Amino acid sequence: MTSVKMEDCSQTQGLKVVKYEEEEEEKNEVVIKEEEEKRNIGDLTNQDEIAGIYTSPTEVEQQQEDNISHPCLHCEKDFQSVLLLKRHINKHTGEKHSCSDCGKSFAQLGSLTTHHRIHTGEKLFSCSDCGKSFSDRSNLKRHKRTHTGEKPYSCSDCGKSFSHLHHLKCHEHTHTGEKPYSCSDCEKSFANSKALKDHQRIHTREKPYSCSDCGNSFSRISNLNSHKRIHTGEKPYFCSDCGKSFSQKRILNDHQRIHTGEKPYSCSDCGNSFSQKSILNVHQRIHTGEKPYSCSYCGKCFSHLQHLKCHKRKHTGEKPFTCSDCSKSFASSKNFKDHQRVHSGEKPYSCSYCKKSFSQLSILTSHQRIHSGEKPYSCSYCGKTFSDRSNLKRHKRTHTGEKPFSCSDCGKSFSHLQNLKCHKHTHTGEKPYSCSDCGKGFANSTTLKYHQRVHTVEKPYF
Repeated sequence: MTSVKMEDCSQTQGLKVVKYEEEEEEKNEVVIKEEEEKRNIGDLTNQDEIAGIYTSPTEVEQQQEDNISHPCLHCEKDFQSVLLLKRHINKHTGEKHSCSDCGKSFAQLGSLTTHHRIHTGEKLFSCSDCGKSFSDRSNLKRHKRTHTGEKPYSCSDCGKSFSHLHHLKCHEHTHTGEKPYSCSDCEKSFANSKALKDHQRIHTREKPYSCSDCGNSFSRISNLNSHKRIHTGEKPYFCSDCGKSFSQKRILNDHQRIHTGEKPYSCSDCGNSFSQKSILNVHQRIHTGEKPYSCSYCGKCFSHLQHLKCHKRKHTGEKPFTCSDCSKSFASSKNFKDHQRVHSGEKPYSCSYCKKSFSQLSILTSHQRIHSGEKPYSCSYCGKTFSDRSNLKRHKRTHTGEKPFSCSDCGKSFSHLQNLKCHKHTHTGEKPYSCSDCGKGFANSTTLKYHQRVHTVEKPYF
C-alpha cells in the first residue's frame, strides 16, 4: 500500500488523498492485470511514454529491483510500480487507446483489452462456486462476495457495510442529501446514476427488459426479475412471524407491518396513518378529488386503478373469478370472497355494540350506523339522509325516474332489483313466502306481511 505525500494541508492535497483512497480497489485489480497488460504493451522500459521521468531503461530496472516509489512529475503522487505510474500519467496527458470495433476510447490499455471482450463474447474468468463466467477479473471478484457475504466497504456515518464501493458512495448521499445526477428533461435530481437512468425511461418510454415467457417489457431489470416469479411461482422472501412467503421483498416488508402494527406513512391533511405508501397515495385522492384512471369505454373516472379494472368488466362482461362450490362467476375478487362466505358460513366482522356478526365489512359498517345514528349520505335533490350509500342510490331513482331493472319476459322495468325479482314470480307462479299459521304461499314478502295481520287481527292504519 502506497502512501500519499502530504507536506502541507492545502485543499489541493486534500483532494489528492480522496482520489487516492478511491483508487485503492483499482490498484488491487491492476496488480492482477499487470502481466496481461505487459503482454499487450510490450516492454515498458523501451516506450517513449515514460520519457521525461526516467533517463534510461537501466535506471528503471534498478528502481524496480529496489522496490522504491515512482513519483509523478505532474502532481508528485508516488507509485510502487511503473505500470501504475504509466496508467496515472495518462490522466494528465489525455492519451487514449481506441477500440477498432466501435471507436470507444480508454485511458488504459488494460481497459481496452477488457472492453474488446464485449465484442468477442469472451469470458475468461469463472466463479469456482457457481460456474458463472465474467469478461473481467474485477467483476468476478465482486461477484464472489455474493457467495462469501464479504462487505469490505463501511459507511463512516452509520457503519452500514457494502460489497461494492459504488454502493457505498451512493449510500453516503443519503447522509449528505447530495443528488448529483439531474434529469435533462424535468430537472429532477437523483443520488445515483442508476436511479437517473431508470427515471429517464419515463420520458423515453424505453422498456429494454423483456420476459422470455410472455413477452412483457419492463423499464427496470428488477421489475423483470420480480415479474418472472409469476411464471416460476418462486417466493423467496419469508415472514419470520407467520411463515408466509412472497415473491418480492417490498411485499414482505409491507406484510410484516401487519405483525408490528407499524404505520409509517401519515396523511398531511387528516393525520391518518398507513402501513403502505401506495395506500397513502390512494387515500390522499379523497382530499384532492383526483381521479386519474379513465374508462376507455364510457369515460368514467376512478381514483383507484383496481376500481377501473372492475368497472371495465361491466363493458366486457368478463367474470374471471369462479366459485368452486356453485360455479357462480364474479367480476371482482372482493365480491367473490364475500360470496364464498355464503358456503363457508364465515362471519369474521363483529359489531362492537351488539356482537352481531357479518360476512362483509361493508355490511358491518352500515349496521353500526344503526347504533351511532350516523347518516353520512345526503340526497342532492331533497336533502334526505341515509346511513347506507346503496339506499341513497335507490332513493335517487324516485327523483330521476330511472328504472334500470327490466323483466326479460314482458319488458316491464323497475327501479329496485328486489321488485323485479318479486315480479318474475308472476310469470313463474313461484310463491316462496309461506304463512306459518295457515301455510298459504305468496309471491313476495310484503303480501305475506299483509296476510299475517288476518291471524294477528292487527290494524296498524287508522
